[in-house]
Amino acid sequence: MNALNRLLSGAAIGLAVTATSLGAWAETPANMLVIAHRIDDVTTLDPAESFEFAGGDISRNVYGRLVTLDPMDLAAGYTPDLATDWEVSEDGKTITFTMREGVTFHSGNPVRAEDAAFSLQRAVILNKTPAFILTQFGFTPENVTEMIKADGNTLTLTTDKKYATSFVLNCLTATIGGIVDKETVMANELDGDMGNTWLKTNSAGSGPYKLDGWKPNESVSLSSYPDYYGGEPSMKRVIVRHVIESASQRLLLERGDIDIARNLNPEDIAGASAEEGIKIEDELKGRLMYLALNQNHPVLSKPEVRQAFKYLVDYEGMKDSFLKGQYSIHQNFLPATYLGASDENPFSLNIEKAKELLAEAGVEGLEIEAGVREAQERIEIAQSVQNTLAQVGIKLNITVGTAKQILARYRARDLDVYLGAWGPDYPDPQTNAGTFAYNPDNSVEANATGLLAWRTAWNPGDLTEKVEAAVTETDRDTRIKMYQDMQAEFREVSPFVIMFQQIEQSALRDNVMNFSTGQAVTSAAYWQVTK
Repeated sequence: MNALNRLLSGAAIGLAVTATSLGAWAETPANMLVIAHRIDDVTTLDPAESFEFAGGDISRNVYGRLVTLDPMDLAAGYTPDLATDWEVSEDGKTITFTMREGVTFHSGNPVRAEDAAFSLQRAVILNKTPAFILTQFGFTPENVTEMIKADGNTLTLTTDKKYATSFVLNCLTATIGGIVDKETVMANELDGDMGNTWLKTNSAGSGPYKLDGWKPNESVSLSSYPDYYGGEPSMKRVIVRHVIESASQRLLLERGDIDIARNLNPEDIAGASAEEGIKIEDELKGRLMYLALNQNHPVLSKPEVRQAFKYLVDYEGMKDSFLKGQYSIHQNFLPATYLGASDENPFSLNIEKAKELLAEAGVEGLEIEAGVREAQERIEIAQSVQNTLAQVGIKLNITVGTAKQILARYRARDLDVYLGAWGPDYPDPQTNAGTFAYNPDNSVEANATGLLAWRTAWNPGDLTEKVEAAVTETDRDTRIKMYQDMQAEFREVSPFVIMFQQIEQSALRDNVMNFSTGQAVTSAAYWQVTK
């Protein structure tokens, strides 16, 4: 069995193997990119529904958007993609996009303004988890066909009030902004689902890559689209293999079976970096690691208890040991590099302070459950918190499961404590303010699973109004101050214990060039990669 077949557990894909003086040595083909990554969080490939990290990687490479982010120049912000340009009305409420001509979907169908309008309308009508990214502009299932319209080669998008144009365009770079092939999708409609069931495991995009297959918890395979308007990518195939263990990823990389390992722990990063032919690349991500305390819990909902938890985390100890080089201490809902980000980190491990706060709340002994994805660093963080909580008489039972299992329980408000990660959906501060500090309807019926405040059953009070005010503020300096003030209040009152911001360390074969995980603002891109 050759190397790639071993990697893909029997998938019939060829691989060049060469012999060296050290014995059999595998090499991935020059036109193929093979990545080891944890992809168990993928639950759907429909851009109107996908809301997880690994799913975002797939969507970014398969679907075009009206506007996108250039992986070779992320600092430039949004750039034209399926739309070549746009005009804004005098009242600031209507943006008219002109579509790029001559672009085709993977099916061969032309990309039309009608497809773009359908895609955005569909996302609002389906009202899946990420729908709030669009509905925050006043779109509803009832009005969206009037608010988003196609006319020949142009698309008009009219919001309920004036927003900064940059904010609207930034939102359209999110996964939910992916433009689908209307004819193909509707040909696969089932019981009025607008193709949702079919798109969970298939694709209908126009991006640089086509989906060949997704095997949950196993692999994703993509092939280049020869007619991509930007030119066919150098990597004709991309294979992303689900490999949980850091040591396994390192072995595959050192053996030459893969080109990139994305989930090496600090120990394996150090080991791999000493190997000939391997390089390490660091990217500051927007991903935050946090604890969420369920506010339906009679004890965890007490203000003193919420605050006590923030003094029961060994931030420094974890950063300097098993998270070394891969996470920095960060205690605010906006990641570093974002407009309005705060560098204030007032909390540190303080057992006595936590005991005082728990005594004020009348808490003596407590047993709770934390849900954690089966990822090494998250389990280790949970175990560290378990240890510090035990020092104040709190027993933390850790439930480990797949990302899909744990996320389902979190979204159902079924966990006492959730330990997880959150990454921005688009490069604007509203992306995190609108999830951590905004919750206009905390009722079960609202089912606002895309909002972390709702998942945590927390009513942020006046912060909801402050978020709404900040998103329409056009003065940059004023807006920065508004977000910094919100974060100061959030740190003191919220049920979120934000702990770290990720520094993603990817280990690559040294012939791999131009790979980007998306830095702080977006997902991974493959089409610019060369070897």
